[in-house]
Amino acid sequence: MAEARDGDGTVAKALEVLDRLAAFGRPVRFSELLAGSPFPKATLYRLVQGLTRQGMLAYDPERGTYALGVRLVRLAHAAWRQSSLAPLARPHLDALSRDVGETVHLAQLDHAQVLYVDKRNAREPIEMFSQAGKVGPAYCTGIGKAMLAWLPEAELAAAIRQQSFHRFTPSTLADAAELRADLERTRARGYALDREEHEPGIICVAVPVLTAGGRVLGAVSVTGSTARTTLAALERLAPRLAEAARAIAAEAEHWQFPEAMRQAGE
Repeated sequence: MAEARDGDGTVAKALEVLDRLAAFGRPVRFSELLAGSPFPKATLYRLVQGLTRQGMLAYDPERGTYALGVRLVRLAHAAWRQSSLAPLARPHLDALSRDVGETVHLAQLDHAQVLYVDKRNAREPIEMFSQAGKVGPAYCTGIGKAMLAWLPEAELAAAIRQQSFHRFTPSTLADAAELRADLERTRARGYALDREEHEPGIICVAVPVLTAGGRVLGAVSVTGSTARTTLAALERLAPRLAEAARAIAAEAEHWQFPEAMRQAGE
């Protein structure tokens, strides 16, 4: 979750409630939200009621549960169109998916983590963590490392400090030193690899989507299962993957990025 800053006040508290509810992945009772909440019961109740009145949450009186509201869904769709690479990348992802036959992902960095913004399933889909809208770790996913590797040093250092370095599999990178060494190899070869670092049996190759000036916009990956392919086979797809990333970057040349819009409004 994003860290609240001084002065954010009620807005930060309301967003904390929305984040907590969304993390459940299902409708929840008030008592579930209260368990582990940083807010007193009365404060949490006031926040929940306010969000419900504003349509950000929906209350089911029969089940006594709260879920994300329709107004929030509308805002999410607007954000997807305005602040995501996904709409302009769609035809390039479709073409890439047809060419490679494996699962294709598009992601952007969100508070030093991976936000999956689009996905194309393989011809023979396999079960895996990633779904559009999900947030995953950056240090142990190919698509995350593809973005980290091309960040300026100050941004990279800040991002590395935010990684958990939880050991998901025996292949997961254990600490910042291992990650930095992997990112150096990534930059040298031009693409990142996931060697079953996040999920057993899941491997991938990934490349960054960069502006002409080298700023990281996101990344694209091709993911497969060790049951039916190899890392070497996926690596042979890197040139096609890089071609798709360049095409997406070209489409995004005149895109109004959220960062640019914020600076223009200052």
